[in-house]
Amino acid sequence: MRASRRRRSARGSAPATQERRPRAQANGDGPDARTRILDAAEALFAERGYDATSTARIARQAGVPKGLVFHYFPQKIDVLVALVDERTLVEELPEDAVEALPGDPAGTLSRLARRFPLRASPAMRRILFREAGTHRSVGERLGRLNGEVFRRARRALELALPGARGDQARLEVAAATFAAVLIYQENLAQLSGQHVDPDAVAELIARALGG
Repeated sequence: MRASRRRRSARGSAPATQERRPRAQANGDGPDARTRILDAAEALFAERGYDATSTARIARQAGVPKGLVFHYFPQKIDVLVALVDERTLVEELPEDAVEALPGDPAGTLSRLARRFPLRASPAMRRILFREAGTHRSVGERLGRLNGEVFRRARRALELALPGARGDQARLEVAAATFAAVLIYQENLAQLSGQHVDPDAVAELIARALGG
């Protein structure tokens, strides 16, 4: 009799356990919920833009309740700030990161292009460029990138063409041009439908500088 009651008790308790699991899954919370929210926001911000993406849309794409988005990110802007802080990295290149080739500015700039200091997915790059003008945290990150690449390009040209150091204006224009190509090459490709080759631009700059 006791064994029979234990079997009935065990059978009766099983559905309760099965019911608890779906509720936990339906709630959407878990160790990867925050990551799913950021993944969804990254895709949507890149495709639609920050202003055109609602918190509800982010929650729906992430498969989580809207309240859980606010649990991790009290305001929508906090989602964008987290993406920029966590998913873009502007590396400060050491002084010897790019070996200058004396008399070969094109080769030196090409080496710099291969050490491009932005670590971010194509989607994050689109977000950076699209939102930089309207959101301070994004603009600051892109400003750091611009400054770092420009500084490196100018230094590379100075080392490759020691005789050109007296013409700082031309060097700065050349460095700014090459930095813009490196940073915005994906945007330029989208606008023109053509792949922008940094090596070809390096050759043009070298000719303009007489190198």
